[in-house]
Amino acid sequence: MVDSIPFPRRVIMRVTRFLSSVILGAALAALPASAATRLKDIVDIEGVRDNQLLGYGLVVGVNGTGDSLRNCAFTRQSLEAMMERLGVNTRNSNLNTANAAAVMVTANLPPFSTNGSRIDVTVSALCDSDSLEGGVLVATPMMGADGQVYAVAQGSVAVGAFTAGGQSGTSLTRNIPTSGRIPNGALIERELGFNLAAQNEVRLALRNPDFTTARRIAGAINAFIGSQVAFVSDPATVRLSRPEAFRDMASLISEVELLQIEPDQPARIVINETTGVVVMGDNVRVSTVAIAQGNLTIQVQEQPAVSQPNAFGQGQTAIVPQTDVAVAEDIADLAILGGGVPLSELVTGLNALGVSPRDLISILQALKAAGALQAEIELM
Repeated sequence: MVDSIPFPRRVIMRVTRFLSSVILGAALAALPASAATRLKDIVDIEGVRDNQLLGYGLVVGVNGTGDSLRNCAFTRQSLEAMMERLGVNTRNSNLNTANAAAVMVTANLPPFSTNGSRIDVTVSALCDSDSLEGGVLVATPMMGADGQVYAVAQGSVAVGAFTAGGQSGTSLTRNIPTSGRIPNGALIERELGFNLAAQNEVRLALRNPDFTTARRIAGAINAFIGSQVAFVSDPATVRLSRPEAFRDMASLISEVELLQIEPDQPARIVINETTGVVVMGDNVRVSTVAIAQGNLTIQVQEQPAVSQPNAFGQGQTAIVPQTDVAVAEDIADLAILGGGVPLSELVTGLNALGVSPRDLISILQALKAAGALQAEIELM
């Protein structure tokens, strides 16, 4: 008789995770291919985010299209301060140059950036500069929200625009010449102190908060790991704890972020009345209603006539206005929309009415007022 040898706990955990992933994969395979979305595409991980940087600097070398020092006092002061740091005294002197422009420099500091790595920056004119084309940004410290310097930007500004004009005042401008970018223009000098690997628990923030989606995320993670490690805190947050089988949080996130989740969404209709765009979600439902839609057209035509007096008569030539008004109204039959139909049948029924996008907006608002539309209408 051979004695049974217990499996190590790590082997049991791996077998459990493998079987759970097989069961979860079989369940997700039954869903439509377009319904499942990777977890990494619908949530943000606590601490893994960009940080905004801001700086004020000078762009020099523009060909006479910079700030006018008479109108831009801060540009003049910045030039004087920069020249003094370089050992040139320009105080109380008559500075008259149009080859410099004051700019704001902005950038996003990616998470886990290290010292010496580079990031792109955006440069935007502050005063009355006409163009930054051909300019070079002088070394500019870039600060975060805490006032600390995290990067230094410098380099040639790439402007994807141009402006040209003549002495008569005619000019041509393509795109925005007062804004540009410097690829890899900032050098990171300070790192953000966040040790993700040492965390025992992180929060997953849903980009579109929803109770059902949060519950599905927690259920998929727990089924994959084989234990209760994910808990729903609220419709926007899922707490994820690190089990003992994983040495660090980074390896756990790399495993679960590829899980396929079917996000749920509320019944919502988004309307942009300016452009006439209507977007309806899949869960929009309409109760059985009858709709009549018709157009009233009023056409006014002015045909002025000339009143001419006789050859030997008294009077003057005059213009007599003649107005023709025509009214045309379409005869609209009642159309019935069935209740509780899916989105495809709802769209087919609305298209059968032959309505334009702007008429469709009015119909949807009328359905909402009548209580027959089970969806939220959001106006942009």
